[in-house]
Amino acid sequence: MKSIISTDKAPSAIGTYSQAVKVNNTVYLSGQIPLIAETMAVVEGGFTEQAEQVFKNLVAVCEAAGGEINNMVKVNIYLTDLSNFATVNDIMSRYFTQPYPARAAVQVSRLPKDVEIEIDGIMELPSVN
Repeated sequence: MKSIISTDKAPSAIGTYSQAVKVNNTVYLSGQIPLIAETMAVVEGGFTEQAEQVFKNLVAVCEAAGGEINNMVKVNIYLTDLSNFATVNDIMSRYFTQPYPARAAVQVSRLPKDVEIEIDGIMELPSVN
């Protein structure tokens, strides 16, 4: 059985997808880009501000699904410039504690709305006994 996760604390879907889908205790999070939920505008500033906003959006979706960002077990990071990878590591270390999730980071030629970063992932919610 699947349930759709939706929150107004993260950007609404701008296409034919859901913010996240929960199946049993597993939550599949759609890609988050640095949009501000209230305005649906890209956050102002450079790469650091964009990355911070993406993590804030992920936190909001994780919480809406009944978890927290540290419940994420897999993270996929898409960057338009892989030279920003060290910045991502720094910011990610402020949102996650050990043990860290599995991760992939790849450089792509372009992302929606010409942003510099997008992150998606999988979260496993703690079992309720």
